[in-house]
Amino acid sequence: MAKIKHNNFIDTVDTVFANAKEKGLLHLYSEDENLSGRTVKIKGNEMLHFGTTGYLGLEQDLRLKEAAISAISNYGTQFPLSKTYLSHPLYAELENKIEKMYNIPPIITKNSTLGHMAVIPTLIRDEDAVIIDHQAHWSVQNACQLLKLRGIPVEMIRHNNLEMLEDKIRALLGRSGKIWYMADGVYSMYGDYSPVQELLRLTQQYPQLHLYFDDVHGMSWKGKNGTGFIFDAIGTLEENIFVVSTLSKTFGASGATFFCSDPKLREKIKTFGGPLTFSAQLEPASVAAAIASCDIHLSPEIYERQAELAKKTELFSSLLSNSGMPLVSVNDSPVFFLGMGTPATAYNFTKRLFSEGFYLNLGIYPAVPIKNTGIRITISAHNQNEDITELAHAIGKHFHKAVEETGSSEQKIRQAFRMDITGTLPAKKQQEKMLQMKEVCTISDIEKQEWNRHLGAYNIFDWEGMQYLEQTFSDSQDPANKWDFFYYIIRDQNMQVVLMTFCTLGFWKDDMLATESVSRHLEEIRLTEPMHMTSKVLSTGSLFTEGQHCFIDKGHPLAQHSIEMLLNRLEESYNELSADMLVLRDFENGFQWDEMIRNQGYFRIDMPESCIIENKHLLEFDNYGSALSPRSRQHFNREIVKFEKFYNVEIKDFLNEEELSRAYQLFCNVKNRNLAINNFTYSREVFKNMNSCKNWEFIILTLKTAKPGDITGIMFCYKNSSLVYVPELIGMDYTASAGYNLYRQLLYQTIKRARELKISRIDFGISATFEKKKIGADVIPKVAYMQSRDNYAMELMQMLQNENKAAR
Repeated sequence: MAKIKHNNFIDTVDTVFANAKEKGLLHLYSEDENLSGRTVKIKGNEMLHFGTTGYLGLEQDLRLKEAAISAISNYGTQFPLSKTYLSHPLYAELENKIEKMYNIPPIITKNSTLGHMAVIPTLIRDEDAVIIDHQAHWSVQNACQLLKLRGIPVEMIRHNNLEMLEDKIRALLGRSGKIWYMADGVYSMYGDYSPVQELLRLTQQYPQLHLYFDDVHGMSWKGKNGTGFIFDAIGTLEENIFVVSTLSKTFGASGATFFCSDPKLREKIKTFGGPLTFSAQLEPASVAAAIASCDIHLSPEIYERQAELAKKTELFSSLLSNSGMPLVSVNDSPVFFLGMGTPATAYNFTKRLFSEGFYLNLGIYPAVPIKNTGIRITISAHNQNEDITELAHAIGKHFHKAVEETGSSEQKIRQAFRMDITGTLPAKKQQEKMLQMKEVCTISDIEKQEWNRHLGAYNIFDWEGMQYLEQTFSDSQDPANKWDFFYYIIRDQNMQVVLMTFCTLGFWKDDMLATESVSRHLEEIRLTEPMHMTSKVLSTGSLFTEGQHCFIDKGHPLAQHSIEMLLNRLEESYNELSADMLVLRDFENGFQWDEMIRNQGYFRIDMPESCIIENKHLLEFDNYGSALSPRSRQHFNREIVKFEKFYNVEIKDFLNEEELSRAYQLFCNVKNRNLAINNFTYSREVFKNMNSCKNWEFIILTLKTAKPGDITGIMFCYKNSSLVYVPELIGMDYTASAGYNLYRQLLYQTIKRARELKISRIDFGISATFEKKKIGADVIPKVAYMQSRDNYAMELMQMLQNENKAAR
């Protein structure tokens, strides 16, 4: 069965980054001969630096620089030996001073990423379980993948969702030892905090719960001796808490520190923790700089620096708050995230700020959901008050211009980030005087000929086909198969149709396009929780259909404006309906407005390929096999024609109750065996309603050796009024047909039936492309554009996929 390509994630990230790079926003180089921390020179322009994570500016402190220089002079550029054997002369002093800061001996690693890889597999035992916040840093999530090789359960929850966390804890109680929750102290993108006090209360309620915090962004600017946000919040490090901190970023040097109160565990990690044993140790210069930074942290000076940074942070926060900017998180951290919504708005705004002489960071997918693109601004000790004031003024000057130029609005941005939208401006209506949109909820309100002329020539999209879909799915009593329908027609001033489409709102399985192993895992859970890992999706087209769901008059001068108008309306509906995901499908590769759609906050994914047979194959040859390539012709004669004699073939336009029951049974056989495209099983009503729609017919194959009425295979086919034949669904008796090539015979009988009807096109669907190609089908790559509220479901699918690979 067809599946999406599972390099979609990498391809999507590559596309997003490449787009930002082309616009001069990523993969830049500093051109300074000397760095001060306050400014940075990029492409010949000196810019005020608001992108550093060295919040206290210690990386430019003269004492740290001189210590590093002296260490190089005395000990060389590196000490090339594993720390397991021998540490260079400065290590002992650093460990002693860090212990003074925290009152706990540290574990020191080369960096936090290698540290997590050393610590987590040693810390987590085979009987334990792990729950990860889905916004926890990549380095934590990556290290946890190693646990799956040992069969350790690794679960994921939505960001800071304590109700979901508690549900996971309850599910793991009784079958796990310790339950470790992995989170950041201060999250690096939004600058928001982990709910530490609530988590501590949960540890009291559930003694099995242990906490693992990555606090590298909370270091130095907060807490006693600058020990960070987490230590400031917890006070005492209990045995059920593990904290990761840093010697880089705000600390001004290099390396990472790990803390636990259990001395035996600490020694076990130091004795053998992967990268601790096999990686090189910190260079003498880094250790010397860290020692100099420790001296500052152990002196009253650290509190002066914290207070000075807090004043600057408060200044910037108040300036932005007074101007009503959409800040995602408001607290006292030096990390600010200004919501932009779409990549297009973020690119426009960033370029504007760059041109004004301000450097700041673009926050894009996958660090944030693609619809939650924004600007990360960090305040540091290097920034002067006048710099901060000028930046706030520039933000106020350019924000609304960037929003307006990219067809967005503050309302859209706030909706994307689920902020209060009271008092904000409505979304801008694209070309509202030149285009008009008609929106209805039933095909009955659309003129039949107009619909069929523009969209009805594809798949089962003709007027009668849409009636069938509404009849079948609008009033379904099964929530998994109940859809709401929305139709959109956009016309110009002359009432000419520029765009026409329809959408459905319903539940999709989050693993619909995941690997079969992931779907099998989730289907086990759905035996008792049928709606587990499902999302409410607003999508062009429907789960029952494939092909061209959207007509666009590509030659019309307002074609792009019509698409923008549709996107605006769909986004409004997406928010009004509280859908979890918005999907535009199915477009052919190289879609003309690909970049425009992606810049509006959608990411592109490869869909399963479509298969069609058109008139050049269907009607030109008396012997259909003559239309095939020599190799395919051999297959056709050997695997298809040879077996035709074993079957009785009957075409029916109505099934009696006995036949309907057998047909539904055979459909379920196929559905239950194939999870490659995993959607909900259609109810019996879907097939019963085919009897009342004149455009449906049934190709029935029965082995000549079978009992009368004992159907072996069936193809459920739709005859589109615009001469398209659509074998929509299939049913097979795998046991009875073993050795008789039933599937191939059903394909061939479908082709024969289309030829009898003189129908010049067959839409053969999206599965079994290899088999369909061998009988003359053209394979057409398709893409979809998606946006979602967050990355949780996608990241969970990726995690489950990795887990299943590890199990193999």
